[in-house]
Amino acid sequence: MNNSRSAGLAGFGILRNTTCHTEKKISVFFSIIFMTVGILSNSLAIAILLKAYQRFRQKSKASFLLLASGLVVTDLFGHLINGAIAVFVYASDKDWIRFNQSNILCSVFGICMVFFGLCPLLLGSVMAVERCIGVTKPIFHSTKMTSKHVKMMLTMVCLFAVLIALLPILRFRAYQIQASRTWCFYKTEHVEDWEDRFYLLLFSCLGLLALAISFLCNAVTGITLLRVKFKSQQRQGRSHHFEMIIQLLAIMCVSCICWSPFLVTMARIGINKSHSKETCETILFALRMATWNQILDPWVYILLRKAVLRNLYKITRGCCGVHIVNLHMWELSSIKNSLKVAAISESPVSSKQTSLQPRSSMDQ
Repeated sequence: MNNSRSAGLAGFGILRNTTCHTEKKISVFFSIIFMTVGILSNSLAIAILLKAYQRFRQKSKASFLLLASGLVVTDLFGHLINGAIAVFVYASDKDWIRFNQSNILCSVFGICMVFFGLCPLLLGSVMAVERCIGVTKPIFHSTKMTSKHVKMMLTMVCLFAVLIALLPILRFRAYQIQASRTWCFYKTEHVEDWEDRFYLLLFSCLGLLALAISFLCNAVTGITLLRVKFKSQQRQGRSHHFEMIIQLLAIMCVSCICWSPFLVTMARIGINKSHSKETCETILFALRMATWNQILDPWVYILLRKAVLRNLYKITRGCCGVHIVNLHMWELSSIKNSLKVAAISESPVSSKQTSLQPRSSMDQ
């Protein structure tokens, strides 16, 4: 029995004399708290986004709301699945040999960790690209970025993330239980094989590339909006762009802060191989930082809305006693005017009326 148990531990990659210890009661308590807060936050954000999608069905905002809803739904299922497995592992005293003899649970856990980690980063970059196209190429965006195309983009991003998550399984490489014995991921200890290094570098490079694309597209979008704002006095149709770009900037900042430690750590392990100095505590801290991204993402849509920002601006202006910045984009009248102009310009009835006006004048 002892020989088979030690052989199983060696096969799973678990170290007996590990220096990474976690308190069972504290870990279970915090896991349950984080999972509950994440589920409630994402559920509230989904309700807000669905309500906004039903109210504003203009093309320029519908695509953004669909992508944002996909991002929040992904975060919600990430909390549900990964959180439930983590709580079960903690509650079972991390005895993987007892409940994971065939390594199925570890494989499922590893696939979910990769998918629900990579998919939000990719969706954030796709949202940034969509907003950049909507601001810089509005005609192309209005004709090509329909709801059908956005749903296809969501499906392609999810399928790509699933493919990356299933790649080790397709190559008959099992996911490894990490030294803390609380989660499963690619092999991060004694990495010698090129394929193990490839998976770590692939995950980290895709994540860092998504963050870089988000930063570049958001910078172009912000500069374009500011140039239009300062050069033109026409505010109609631009107010909703500022709201979305502020939400994108907040998502990008949250993703960079939360995911950069984990992505850089995985890249260093993949580059340095067995000579990596990353300890179990460092990896576990970076992982916990990354899990905060799924908790903070929905609060971007909960807090950074036009109504909330408008009230915050009024409070700040009242406290300071002076007009610091004339933020027309948060005025309710500007929002209503932009929505009316967009609705009239996109409605087929308005085009018919404009075509009939010359005829009526000729008849008179």
